[in-house]
Amino acid sequence: IVGNEAKNRGRSARRREALAIRAAAADPGDAVPSPEAAALRDEERTSLLEAIGRLPERDRLVLGYRYYFDLTEAEMAEALDCRPGTIKSRLSRAMAHLRNQLGEDG
Repeated sequence: IVGNEAKNRGRSARRREALAIRAAAADPGDAVPSPEAAALRDEERTSLLEAIGRLPERDRLVLGYRYYFDLTEAEMAEALDCRPGTIKSRLSRAMAHLRNQLGEDG
């Protein structure tokens, strides 16, 4: 049940992230950014989301729990039914994989 719930939340988080990207492009709270700056910001966000999408599900899950749901290591360990040390190593590996993906993209 927890795994399915995590997958569902991950899907909805990706949809919300895509919506947030579109909304950020039209953010009236900022001073009007130059078109070049807005294009670069959108390109960086798109690159990040694409890199996350290419990661294995296990990596996406641990990154999603940590950075989208803002769970602590203890909460993540409970949700994934593993030890906190395992969560630390999975998170570290997932971040390394993400850095590699972003490095390949330039």
